[in-house]
Amino acid sequence: MKIDVNTIMNSIKLVGINGRYTHSCLALFYLRNELTKYCPDFKTEILQLTINDNYFESLLRLSSGNPSYIFISAAIWNSELVEKYTRDLAICLPDCRLVIGGPQAAVLHEKLATTNYSILLGAIEAVGEQFYRDLEGFCLQIKYEANFFKKHDRGFDYPYLDSDFDTHLANRHIYYESSRGCLFGCSYCLSSVEKGVYHKPLEMVLKELRDILTHQPKIVRFIDRTFNDLPQRALAIWQFLLDEGGDTLFHFEMAPDRFTEEMFDFLRQVEPGKFQFEIGIQSTNIATLEAVNRPVDPAVVHNTVQKLSGMGTIHLHVDLILGLPYETGRTFAKSFTDVFFMGANYIQMGLLKILPETPLCYSALEFEYKHSLIPPYSVLESRWMNFVTIQDLYWFSECVEKFMNNRYFVLLWDYFRRTNEDIYAFFRCLLSLCQESQFFAYAATQELMSQKLIAMLANRDDGDIVKELLRIDWLRCNHRFFPACLVPGDGYEQPQDTKNSLVETLPEELEGVFTRKTRNRFFRKTYFLRISKQAGAEIGIDEGVEQPVLCFLSDRENALHSYSKMLVL
Repeated sequence: MKIDVNTIMNSIKLVGINGRYTHSCLALFYLRNELTKYCPDFKTEILQLTINDNYFESLLRLSSGNPSYIFISAAIWNSELVEKYTRDLAICLPDCRLVIGGPQAAVLHEKLATTNYSILLGAIEAVGEQFYRDLEGFCLQIKYEANFFKKHDRGFDYPYLDSDFDTHLANRHIYYESSRGCLFGCSYCLSSVEKGVYHKPLEMVLKELRDILTHQPKIVRFIDRTFNDLPQRALAIWQFLLDEGGDTLFHFEMAPDRFTEEMFDFLRQVEPGKFQFEIGIQSTNIATLEAVNRPVDPAVVHNTVQKLSGMGTIHLHVDLILGLPYETGRTFAKSFTDVFFMGANYIQMGLLKILPETPLCYSALEFEYKHSLIPPYSVLESRWMNFVTIQDLYWFSECVEKFMNNRYFVLLWDYFRRTNEDIYAFFRCLLSLCQESQFFAYAATQELMSQKLIAMLANRDDGDIVKELLRIDWLRCNHRFFPACLVPGDGYEQPQDTKNSLVETLPEELEGVFTRKTRNRFFRKTYFLRISKQAGAEIGIDEGVEQPVLCFLSDRENALHSYSKMLVL
């Protein structure tokens, strides 16, 4: 398609449609750098939208300024919007050509009937010079393909300018890539399509990170598919971040079987809230792991996650996938139980997506998969799970998501791990209760979830202990008054009575707690709860202490969950 160059400005709009405002689109910054390098006469503009923005207003922003080209990144979460924009922009800007890149570009190419677009498959750093000549000549072809790992001079530049941090990246997560590619070849993942891993030189990584940290971002998310595939390299980067990272939080995707004892030793010195790890477990069923080409020993995974969890300083997010090959309802229940007892903070159980162009997509007939034909291509049936089973386990996963993936009930989950609770059966019963009461139609507040837990646990032999743990969990979350469902009942001292008694009996000064001068403030700002000897033992208080009193201060812990500081009297 030939365009009349006299009717338009030489400008390019680079567009990302993010899942939420705090996210940013790293691809746009790589793209801007390459365009600046090869097409310096073009003016580039970065525009970041979200999937929740008003559609028409976003369309107006896209079409403003009469750009020569609009480059747009298509991913699972935004490809339907990209398709709509492409069709409408053909009407709004008939002389503008869209260039669609990203994981969903090939899929959109098959669906779009318009002629106002080109697609770019692969990394922008690997595209040939012909692409830039065509771009400057306003004669782009329909399709360009680039394979980063077949490129002779592998490498990718630092994506950001200093000015980005006050503009495009202000109040957003900063994404950084120290390596590209994945050493695994999981059949459900797009990373399996291109083979290879490239690591930036370590000295370059440290220099680029230093440039980022100059701007004191709140969160830096490493998007390396396996950050710890080279353990010594990972350790060097961690040491740098520990020394120079300030108050920034760093997020990494980790392989559970690539940790070394040296890494564990290092991580024990990391302060709380500094690192977050996302660990893809997917399943603990051996046949499933082999079928998706992810051979890993579940015992090694268990040992790794349990060690990390025991440190109590690193937020652990682990993943399971519902609907994988050879995964039945029974094996999925076992996978969930196995992962629960590893002790992670967050268990995400996502529905399998049959992504186009992946090996699993090509095996869909063999495995009798039926799946949605629109993004995100969620599985509906498999040879091992019918739709009813998947529907049931989906709601089970949502129940776990609501109740467990927060800081509200940590003592309860720890208690269940110590007492070897049948955790799958527990959540099955909780799910039934939630469905009967239309729980999923309401906001999942800590108070509402506490009500459901108490209703379910009231008749258990350990119901009193569990209720005490829920009270402690409530007060640790910086609340100062109990909701009706948690008010201590008969046989328990009321918090106000406990406070009055302590005011009368404690000395004028108590070393390490208050002085004569600060005594009144201590009682004014502190919430008191007397608990049973048994409950005290469950939270680590010496069993010789009869009915200890917990004091919840207004200050917060410098710990993973920022709970209220707690003293024991």
